[in-house]
Amino acid sequence: MDWRAFTWESQLQQEMLQRIDVKYRQLLSMRPISSAALARIRDGFAMEWTYHSNSIEGNTLTLQETRLVLEDGLTVGGKSLREHFEILNHHDAISFIEKQAQKGYKLNAGDILSVHALVLQRIEKEFGGRYRNSGVRIMGANFTPPNALKVEGLMEELLSWVNAEQNLPLPVKATIFHHRFACIHPFFDGNGRTVRLLFNLLLMSEGYPPAIILQQDRKKYYDALNKANNGSYEKLVTLVLQALERSLDIYISQLNNTYEDFLPISTIVEEEKLPYGQEYISLLVRQGKIAGYKEGKNWLTTEDAILTYMDKRKRIRKAAK
Repeated sequence: MDWRAFTWESQLQQEMLQRIDVKYRQLLSMRPISSAALARIRDGFAMEWTYHSNSIEGNTLTLQETRLVLEDGLTVGGKSLREHFEILNHHDAISFIEKQAQKGYKLNAGDILSVHALVLQRIEKEFGGRYRNSGVRIMGANFTPPNALKVEGLMEELLSWVNAEQNLPLPVKATIFHHRFACIHPFFDGNGRTVRLLFNLLLMSEGYPPAIILQQDRKKYYDALNKANNGSYEKLVTLVLQALERSLDIYISQLNNTYEDFLPISTIVEEEKLPYGQEYISLLVRQGKIAGYKEGKNWLTTEDAILTYMDKRKRIRKAAK
């Protein structure tokens, strides 16, 4: 397909981008952030990011076990050495991109290869930081990656595009970069973890927090990538925007000490007399119509987010009469 002929925008994406822009500007206004507070938040994100990104690729270490490996240097019984190394590798790669994420940063081939080398450093060092030199197939994907002889040229083209593109909102541009990278599939192994690091490098260099694709959204994530292969980016953009808004909410809440405002939807429904039930509010959050995120099996949002949505719907109905 011609990857420039894509669709991504709808009323939903516009509303999500507007919410994100408000929260992004709020986060920028809170800077400078104390080094202690920033370190605490970054450590929490790095732990979560490492767990979810590796888990999407099949790593079986839990979040708690990931914490034991990184914080205490422990080995978890019953888990392979490779799985432990994947955790350490990814954490090292996060440290690398945090150093690169400066205002005005331009993504380059050297950094792409360096991130990939870190992702594979303890497990497949001979392939780390090198583009593939033969064909590959992706299980479950609805396309075949390009011939290995085309990889370097396609990567140069992608880098030229992502560094020159000025018209798309940055979260959307980063999402399209993510998909195009995945389609090129430039490496034998580690493509998913590498691109989830790199597209966040694009966001972080402009002051956004990382957008973490959650393990429980794995099926939705792969389905969205397959839809993007056919030119429709709406599902993938929505998924990334939800992840980004979740991160912004966590950052702002922790800096304001208002993290407790986000409660399980079941709790809000129990405590407040709302015209909506738990399942319907959960659907609104999953669709991106109400700010919220998933922790474990529970969807969380705030009473204010629900009331804002209700007020908006009331105004739309009134205007339609």
